Amino acid sequence: MLRAVIPAAGEGRRLKPHTHTTPKVLLQVAGKPIIGHIMDRLLNVNPDEVIVIVGNQGTQIQDYLTKNYSLKFHFVEQKDPKGLGDAVGLAASFFANDTQPSQVLILLGDTIVDINLKEILGKENYIGTKTVDDPRRFGVVETKNGYVTKIVEKPVEPKSNLAIIGLYYFSEARPLFENIEKIIRKDRKTRGEYQLSDALEEMVESGIKIKTYPVEYWLDCGTPDALIATNRYLLQATHYYKPRERVVIIPPVCIDDSVSIEESVIGPFVSIGEGAEIRNSIIRDSIINQRAYVENCLLESSILSESAIIRARAHHVNLGAFSELELG
Repeated sequence: MLRAVIPAAGEGRRLKPHTHTTPKVLLQVAGKPIIGHIMDRLLNVNPDEVIVIVGNQGTQIQDYLTKNYSLKFHFVEQKDPKGLGDAVGLAASFFANDTQPSQVLILLGDTIVDINLKEILGKENYIGTKTVDDPRRFGVVETKNGYVTKIVEKPVEPKSNLAIIGLYYFSEARPLFENIEKIIRKDRKTRGEYQLSDALEEMVESGIKIKTYPVEYWLDCGTPDALIATNRYLLQATHYYKPRERVVIIPPVCIDDSVSIEESVIGPFVSIGEGAEIRNSIIRDSIINQRAYVENCLLESSILSESAIIRARAHHVNLGAFSELELG
């Protein structure tokens, strides 16, 4: 049996004001929520069950997933967030009564990994990694002959530039959850939280073999700039629009059919959500969410949340849900 675990309880502090009303994983990129892009890739391996760890806005995530995907979901609320190790550990009960070894695939809810997930399923254990310029901001793995020898969370003096990017696969789930339980029982914390990387380090120290899987395209959605960059990348492969009179559209873009546009230039690299209205504006490299209203604007590298209204001659905005901006 293959179960997927998606930690999706993150508050998204760096994405405020957009996350005041919308869970981070439901923010739109390239025409659908972040978690929708993750689910599209997950469908390729057809997991038996999907366990989603949610926060206090979890009903929105549950509604979206159950409406759009025909998989067996379980939703668990992380009421008192204590780190990624704690979040993943909340899925342990779903594996507890298995009579045969079960596989577990972990995908972080705010990170889109652009790979064919079938490539990592099998008898080996894998951690997705990518070479980065500044590994001090990440969990870092040290390796020998392709196998992990040490894992350090945000090292001050890293001995490797292989960053963990939020993709994990274990051919047998039991050792993972045993070691998560172990670090919690020992109250082993790093930076005040129970880190999944510390549980993985316990596994490595006990002799469990884990390989690295190099990931070329790792799309972090943790900041406004990263969200726009992810939108730009995904639109190159997933774009859609219908022509409109007196509107210039420069692909790639993703524009919902219900969007009303008049006397405007849209693109490149723009996604516009359901029910939005655009009047007499030029928009490029931006994300305009559902039911937003834009009039008389030049927008670039901007994000407008659901139902935001802007009537201005702006160049760069970051406007939250139901906000209104009007400038002369």
